[in-house]
Amino acid sequence: MVTLLQSTAERYRDSLMNDVIPFWMKYSPDHERGGFLTCLDRQGKVYDTDKFIWLQGREVWMFSHLFNHVEKRQEWLVTALSGAAFLEKYGSDREGNFYFSLTREGKPLVHPYNIFSDCFAAMAFGELFRATGNSRYGELAVNTFRNILRRSENPKGNWSKIYPGTRPLKGFSLPMILSNLSGIIAPLLDAGTVDRVREECIHEVMDVFYSNEYGLIMENVAPDGSFSDSFEGRLLNPGHAIEAMWFMMDLSVIMGDQKLAARATEITLQTLSKGWDEQYGGIFYFLDVKGYPPQQLEWDQKLWWVHIETLISLAKGYRLTGDRRCLDWFNKVDAYTWSHFPDPEFGEWYGYLNRRGEVLLPLKGGKWKGCFHVPRGLLQVWKTFSDIEPGKTVK
Repeated sequence: MVTLLQSTAERYRDSLMNDVIPFWMKYSPDHERGGFLTCLDRQGKVYDTDKFIWLQGREVWMFSHLFNHVEKRQEWLVTALSGAAFLEKYGSDREGNFYFSLTREGKPLVHPYNIFSDCFAAMAFGELFRATGNSRYGELAVNTFRNILRRSENPKGNWSKIYPGTRPLKGFSLPMILSNLSGIIAPLLDAGTVDRVREECIHEVMDVFYSNEYGLIMENVAPDGSFSDSFEGRLLNPGHAIEAMWFMMDLSVIMGDQKLAARATEITLQTLSKGWDEQYGGIFYFLDVKGYPPQQLEWDQKLWWVHIETLISLAKGYRLTGDRRCLDWFNKVDAYTWSHFPDPEFGEWYGYLNRRGEVLLPLKGGKWKGCFHVPRGLLQVWKTFSDIEPGKTVK
């Protein structure tokens, strides 16, 4: 008899393979100029041709990852190689710093002020190296990764708008992303470097940015990890915190650390309880830890990536701990997500809903939404629930 988890895994697999990936394969590759077109309307039509390095790197990674972990489809590899060629040729300046955005033809539009462009480029080349064995991609991944580490103390460099010295803060995003990126390119690095980066990321995520007072992950803290009673210091980003927890869960498996898995699961549940909208359902985008009005005007929107990342963490938390609360919350978030985000008429998912759950922007891709969170999440949940043995007891 097919179990509920097996049927859920099959639903996620079917959506990935027969809806989401075909949508991006059909509409996103730029067969004329190379790279990917990501500004797609509801029907997949291109409404802007600018190319954003985050999304270029993420899409190269996604198709490389599918090739490596799902099926050796040549069309996926060809798509990844085409995107990588564009990224390698146009994506960075002479020092190897990756721009934020380019024209369709590959001319720079926005300076390389954002270190996350480099992170997603390193992800792309690292995963493509696994797919091809081509040493050039390995070298690009390692060189970019080492450049990230060099810039980590001052990620925005000359482009930072913060006045130095008055209220120094450090952000959660970089250690969070490095905890995932280090695993992707681990085969290219020496064991000492991998271990050091992993240990530093776990410490930063689980100790420095975790507030014992609030039981939550803060988005910004003072350099010594202390609380800053300011807009930035009080900021909660539930999606970021919960996404980071499944990165921690993956590291717990690699390191054989069940305590880390249990703690990451507990933080996931704490964050979700805080971030859930009891009135309309769904997870808030931003909150103030003290309950004050957040400075982000979009604070109450419901975003695609927040919900799919939460589903990943809940699935992994259940698999690793057997905690029934994970499964109960998974069913609740799953019901909201599948009744609001997927577009049954034209395929793929909407990205932006208002607080009531109504479609705010009908786009399927844009400056921030691309071929990444939805397909990665569908794949992760599919594989995670497929790995759970039928009849597993719950706590």
